[in-house]
Amino acid sequence: MNNQITRLFTVIVLLFGLLVVFTSRWTVFEADSLESQEIDGQQVNQRPLLEQQRIPRGVIRAADGTRLAVNRRRGTGQARVYERRYPQGSVFAHSVGYSFIQAGDSGLERFYNDELSGDKDEFGSLLDQVLGDRKEGQDLRTSLDPRGQQAALSALQGRNGSVVALEPATGKVLVMANVPSYDPNDVVEEQRRRGRGESEGSGRFNRATQARYPPGSTFKVVTAAAALDTNTYNPDSLVDGKNNKRISGVPLQNSGGQDFPTITLTEALTNSVNTVWAEVGEKMGADTMYRYMRRFGFNQKPPIDLPGDELTASGVYNNRGRLLDDEDPVDIGRVAIGQERLQVTPLQMAMVASAVANGGSLMKPHFADRFVRPDGRLASRYRQEEAAQVMSRSTADRLTDMMGQVVKEGTGTQAALEGIDVAGKTGTAEVQNGASNQAWFIAFAPKDDPKVAIAVTVERTQGQGGTVAAPIAKQVMQALIGEQASG
Repeated sequence: MNNQITRLFTVIVLLFGLLVVFTSRWTVFEADSLESQEIDGQQVNQRPLLEQQRIPRGVIRAADGTRLAVNRRRGTGQARVYERRYPQGSVFAHSVGYSFIQAGDSGLERFYNDELSGDKDEFGSLLDQVLGDRKEGQDLRTSLDPRGQQAALSALQGRNGSVVALEPATGKVLVMANVPSYDPNDVVEEQRRRGRGESEGSGRFNRATQARYPPGSTFKVVTAAAALDTNTYNPDSLVDGKNNKRISGVPLQNSGGQDFPTITLTEALTNSVNTVWAEVGEKMGADTMYRYMRRFGFNQKPPIDLPGDELTASGVYNNRGRLLDDEDPVDIGRVAIGQERLQVTPLQMAMVASAVANGGSLMKPHFADRFVRPDGRLASRYRQEEAAQVMSRSTADRLTDMMGQVVKEGTGTQAALEGIDVAGKTGTAEVQNGASNQAWFIAFAPKDDPKVAIAVTVERTQGQGGTVAAPIAKQVMQALIGEQASG
């Protein structure tokens, strides 16, 4: 009889143990995965989503206080819910993103969801529970500059392209403008009609961080940084600039087939001489070139506060979309002038300009400036962080002077500002089998005390970087620097 009782007790204990294990699995260990489980892109568990609707999300603002994302209340009492609205429409769509229960989320809305929905403020949440108050999100103040953003969109004039402007000393994102764009207020209805629609042809595709373009001669800034910083060359080094020089055994042409005599490296950057920079790249070799590319941020997704699936790494890609490095066979001479299979994002090229402007120190780009609690108290402030020391300050100073000559008397004269020295580099890459160009310009200003670093690109144009992209950069820099001066 005692043996039977013992066996029965053992069975009961085992069953109870299994019950504890399985309930713990679902309620504790796998709670997060259950909450986020999706089928065909739609979240299965709607309860946490419905709970989010009852929380007034934090307001997102531009640097000057302009409201970029707000709440619209519907219903009263227990039926009260909040819906997100975007007062600026399409102007800041790609950076701010959207947050809708029916359509998902993107951009800053997704990256900082915990802060905006109140989940990050553990002390505040606990206090709310004790006092019986409802949860509220923290407000986000960003570094985005409305005047610069509007200037960028106006200067693009409806042409497909992108403009990114950074503050070199801090990494603050001042401008991230794309054409085409979209109105986040229409996302729910649009998604109901067309699906997610985030392909490269969609307005929701963030060209600044996702599109891959050939950079053309803007990449010569990276090559110059490596050449100077390794002491392989100096600004006065003499290199033959003749046309049809053999690079990797294949003749390379200068723009327009122009022949140059033996010229200095500074003159070669001023006039964007392909054969000089390709020879420089070949002499340094793939190991050195890739080492400096990685310092600038190539071959990895940029360290910016946006969701990872909205970011693309810049680098040399093969036909299958795989990033190549120094162990893969590449024509490093043509990589050095922005050709071969090199593809970059506008954000990456803004980071290149920013690193030179900041004395060789690349700061991590970021939108967030600070979070503020509903009662107005500061919750947290973004801590600026260095991404890499790309080059020495002396290298950056010498390269700055070389880039200054590009704007003063070279291919970038249309970016010159009255009374303010600008350092920059043009780029023109042939696309569509030579039928059109990808026009580029990267720059920073003022040259000796940089406040703005910028990258501009325009898709499928018949013009060149110096005639199409440089004037856009000029207008945006005028708006940003003028505003800082007046402030």
